[in-house]
Amino acid sequence: MPALLPPLRLTGAIALRDGRLRQRSVGIADGRFTSGPLPAVDLSGYLLLPGIVDLHAEGPRHRAATTAADLAHRDGEAASHGVTTRFLSVPWSWEGPGVAPPAAVAALAALTDYRSHALTDLRPQLACDALLTSGAGRLVDLVRDAGVELVLFTDRAARAQEMRLNDREAFDRLARTHGVSAEALTAALDGVLANSRARPRHLCDLAEAFDDLGVAYGSVGDDSAETREHFSMIGARFCLAPGTARAAAAAKAVGDPVLALAADPVAPDAAAPGPRLATLVQNGLCDALVSGTQSAAPYAAAFRLAELGLLPLERAWRLVSEAPAEIHGLPDRGTIAPGKRADLIVVHAGTRRVEATIAAGRLVFLTGEAANRFFGTLSPVRLAAE
Repeated sequence: MPALLPPLRLTGAIALRDGRLRQRSVGIADGRFTSGPLPAVDLSGYLLLPGIVDLHAEGPRHRAATTAADLAHRDGEAASHGVTTRFLSVPWSWEGPGVAPPAAVAALAALTDYRSHALTDLRPQLACDALLTSGAGRLVDLVRDAGVELVLFTDRAARAQEMRLNDREAFDRLARTHGVSAEALTAALDGVLANSRARPRHLCDLAEAFDDLGVAYGSVGDDSAETREHFSMIGARFCLAPGTARAAAAAKAVGDPVLALAADPVAPDAAAPGPRLATLVQNGLCDALVSGTQSAAPYAAAFRLAELGLLPLERAWRLVSEAPAEIHGLPDRGTIAPGKRADLIVVHAGTRRVEATIAAGRLVFLTGEAANRFFGTLSPVRLAAE
């Protein structure tokens, strides 16, 4: 982990502060935003934006990140994409050994060990298949012991069953991806589908346990308003990647936050399920953006929404910084304001390329002309040490 930057003031740039983009200096000292006369770094020609808060990031769907090397790669990737806080989703599922409960235990243990020297604030999240009803006690113990802050209920069995019935080649590919035979995947799928009757009680028991632990929880891919209403009734407030606009509207109607996948406006897939992000944004049905499987997507999506005229950049950026911080109760980040955690990205105004990322007052990514600006003002030896 880099040391804290020395006290400094970033000047000449257009900064997003108080909901407005304007030329303002930004002071940083002791890992926090501050004000006052400090040594200046001239960042004319740049934008200063709050660090991205990503409430849901997935790794490869067939395996959890269980090594320090895996986590270091994802950490560096986050820093280079302007993400300063990221929730790493770990699967608790049934398709194969890489996503089974023992893999989840190993992944969360690895994350616990890695976090103390991470570049960015990587936080644990668990995505558990709602039909995997066995081992509920182990699941709750893991959530408590690993400090999991957010649990998402998934329905991976429904997707696999659709493949088995309608696209056998896709089902066979899914089996190979998870390192099992099609016969083994079929047996595992039949096993969890047999738990359908136990599912409602299982979810209610988990919800009660998570409430006792103070852990937030939600659902993924709700396919109808009725499904979302059911999850809302048991306390699963987070509505991630709703499968229909009606599901998103049902969430909004009761004040539950809707988290949309950020990749959609950047690389829309006509075959992908669910409503387009543009539709959700235009109808006020999107509260925040998450990366999912595309690490750079929140950054790119905010600019793309502005380019499409769907939102001004100030409001689009709120979807990836201030709003997710508020949704998950992280009052110390998400905006550039005195006293808050110094999470900030430096964007070249011409190329829109991230050239520097500062996380908690530490310079965790630096490239391009921004590197020359920092080195030109601060002692190269001191900055390298920082």
